[in-house]
Amino acid sequence: MKKNNFKIQLQNMLKSQIISRGIKDKKVLKAISEIPRHYFVLEEYLDEAYADKPLPIGYNQTISQPYIVALMTELLELNENDRVLEIGTGSGYQTAILAKIAKEVYTIDRIPELVEFAKKNIAKLKLKNINFKIGDGTLGWKEFTPFDKIIVTAASPSIPNTLVNQLNNNGIMVIPVGPKYSQTLKVIRKINNKLNEENSIECIFVPLIGKEAWKEEK
Repeated sequence: MKKNNFKIQLQNMLKSQIISRGIKDKKVLKAISEIPRHYFVLEEYLDEAYADKPLPIGYNQTISQPYIVALMTELLELNENDRVLEIGTGSGYQTAILAKIAKEVYTIDRIPELVEFAKKNIAKLKLKNINFKIGDGTLGWKEFTPFDKIIVTAASPSIPNTLVNQLNNNGIMVIPVGPKYSQTLKVIRKINNKLNEENSIECIFVPLIGKEAWKEEK
């Protein structure tokens, strides 16, 4: 696929994969329209950068299917004053979309090489409101708590307590929860310091590795 077709592919992706499936939040649609997805995939997958599927980014990780990125972002109900914690930076695609809408994004990944890859990708967009950290995402980022919104882009067997504690009152967390090969995307709302849990869709994510989720397989 010729590189000058990427703009057309992005518009097609937006219409056929995202708007057609019911994503309506104008802020989300605008952000996705402004972020070239091909910046965030490995060179060998450039031809599939706008395909309706996740793609490998190395280290047994993936860049999520475009619709899933859009859905999770919409479920966060983001506004321009939000401080967002993202668990699972990956190649930085979801990070960049969050940063287009929110005030500040704090993103954590346990794989140093992916954090460097994400930084390099995001540098092309000149976004200045993103803070990166290498570490155990299940433990959050205590120094900058509380967060208005938390998004977890890997599957946890349960909702990590530390992340719940780092969520602002009236905040929202979006997280896939369940066994390793089948999860439910959950929307957690903290209202008067109590949790209200809603189910969105069934999904499959790579496992969230950390102290309060899955242990790394040797």
